[in-house]
Amino acid sequence: MFASAVLVFTLCLCYLNPTVGQDCQSRQDLQGSLKQIQKLLSTYEASNLQSLRNLKKKINLLQSTAGKQITKAVNSTCPKLDAPMNGRKLGRSHSVGHEVHFLCDPGYELVGSESRVCQDSLTWSGQQPACRDTNACACSPCLNGGTCVDERKKFSCVCAKGWAGATCQNQMPKFFVIMTNTSAATSPATNAAAAATLPAATSGPFVRPSRCTLTQGTTHCTCEPGYTISGRDSNTCTDIDECELFHNGQAGRLCLHTCINTPGGYRCSCPVGYNSTRDGRSCKDIDECATRQNNCTKDQTCINTYGGFQCVHVDCPKVPHATYVKTSPMRCERNPCPLDNKACSQTPNSFSYHYLAVVSNLSAPRVMFRVSALRPMGDTLRFSLLGGKLARRHFTVQRSDRLTGQLMLVSPVQGPATLEAEVEMSELEKGVQLGRFITKVTMFISQYEF
Repeated sequence: MFASAVLVFTLCLCYLNPTVGQDCQSRQDLQGSLKQIQKLLSTYEASNLQSLRNLKKKINLLQSTAGKQITKAVNSTCPKLDAPMNGRKLGRSHSVGHEVHFLCDPGYELVGSESRVCQDSLTWSGQQPACRDTNACACSPCLNGGTCVDERKKFSCVCAKGWAGATCQNQMPKFFVIMTNTSAATSPATNAAAAATLPAATSGPFVRPSRCTLTQGTTHCTCEPGYTISGRDSNTCTDIDECELFHNGQAGRLCLHTCINTPGGYRCSCPVGYNSTRDGRSCKDIDECATRQNNCTKDQTCINTYGGFQCVHVDCPKVPHATYVKTSPMRCERNPCPLDNKACSQTPNSFSYHYLAVVSNLSAPRVMFRVSALRPMGDTLRFSLLGGKLARRHFTVQRSDRLTGQLMLVSPVQGPATLEAEVEMSELEKGVQLGRFITKVTMFISQYEF
């Protein structure tokens, strides 16, 4: 561009003053040179226009790409999931990697996926679950006019008058029977003679003679408390089986555990590991650890459970690139890592162990354990659940506040059983991990619901 301008200046100078020098060209040569310069300028202008077009295309492409990235960032969540009818949904986050859990109301059974994960394709794993009615009364189990009451995974019968038993299968005996004697006797002597001629009743712990009196020609027979007239034989009283009669009554069971019928009454018994309470009907767990009724060794810790105990011993885990030492009976901490050992710095800073005693069929959802940071080092705390399908079937981890995560039981567990779950707490600073802490929670579930 600079050379062309010099050439134009020189040509113009020669054209205006032909006497300037001998090198000035003729007018015809000058016109040819101007045409050549004009062509050069046109070519340069076309080149600049093409460059501008290319630049505009690149800018438009960048704007389009940036718009798609913004749209993708805004919409990087899975579609919203609804809770199933007659059920609930646990978990609010729909971001990639997060999962939600589903529970059914009492009397309903979950059909489909218990938990679903938001995948990288922004779709949910598994199938949308449904809650199916599990009405235990559908097959009409109550007999002899009894009314069925549907309960969670079981039923109870409200029996009609005169019937008893779990399914109203037993006819309820009459406590008082009045029999009419056709021979009328009105005098006291006649009454005494009639009473003396009554046959003797058999005796035994569950059979007693009745007490009968004859008044104005009518015989009245009664029994001791806990006995009843035996059928048509008004002279014999048989024991009432209170355990069977009141097994599933409206007032509740007679005994928390086992009912034992006795002559004229009943008594309650408790399983091994329990003592009877003052009312004689309930059971209280024996703390074998506090009363030293255990066989744990010195290097073991006694954990009291419902109906028993467990002897546990914690060994520090063996993790590649790191070494752990026991700082307390239930805690292991990592030795300091060398500055140049990145693999060691990525391992957990500590492992802590906790043991819980739980009764069978504990209602859910329920918070079982909480993990928190007293003095966080970074700007972010992250909580997650480690383990396989069994742990994720019964547990989930939720954040209760900025510094605390909680382990939740999401489905009841039938004992006896032992469940383990691991809660990981990570401290981050601008996305860079500063530390990891793993809490191992073990639940000893009793075979009893008390």
